[in-house]
Amino acid sequence: MEGYQQKERLILKSKKNIIIISVLLLTAITFLICFSSIKNGSALISGQPKIKVVLDAGHGGIDNGVSGALTGAKESQINLMIVRKLERYLVDGGFEVTLTRSSEAGLYGISTKNRKKKDMQKRKEIINKTRPSLVVSIHLNNYSLKSRKGAQVFYNENVENSKILAENIQSCFNEFTNKERAFNALKGDYYILNCSPYPTVIAECGFLSNPTEEALLVTEGYQDQLAYTVFKGIVGYLNQATV
Repeated sequence: MEGYQQKERLILKSKKNIIIISVLLLTAITFLICFSSIKNGSALISGQPKIKVVLDAGHGGIDNGVSGALTGAKESQINLMIVRKLERYLVDGGFEVTLTRSSEAGLYGISTKNRKKKDMQKRKEIINKTRPSLVVSIHLNNYSLKSRKGAQVFYNENVENSKILAENIQSCFNEFTNKERAFNALKGDYYILNCSPYPTVIAECGFLSNPTEEALLVTEGYQDQLAYTVFKGIVGYLNQATV
């Protein structure tokens, strides 16, 4: 028991250190942005800018996404829970966060036709209105072979810095969930990756079709660990890319 408590304390200390590092990193980036603005004669008057991040919880409303093989858990609900936890880490780290959806409702309004299309168009509208430094769309995976497990990140190779963002998050996933088999970030052709000029990734956080992984994905503790893992990947990306 004492060993477990010591491990928990070390994990908590590590999380706090990463958040402190992200605050220092964002402070440095902010200074460079402000210095550049002053140098160009366009200093910011309304205060220092924050790094903007859009978090997209996949599915919602009538679209549940995939369901757990054993528990029947809805992907849409788990996606939102992970996003909420990731939002907390980012806000604590000094980021400005916008969610495409903050509830179980879809984004298609009162429409009864073309709901999926309207839902995706609304996500695009939110992203482009926010003009973020990056976008992370959270999803869960499904596969006919139940033994398939692990977290996978997808990106659009034609959007600048998307690959760097994907590789940083994938690297963190490999350290946390993919210890048996490391994944590579993959190119993807999906609406959310193609709908804006901002670095965007889809983070498939695990397979609901795998009984062992499903049992983890439905727990708040594991969801929090996934959120923290993505957060670390974002901080690593900002340390590497030009924002």
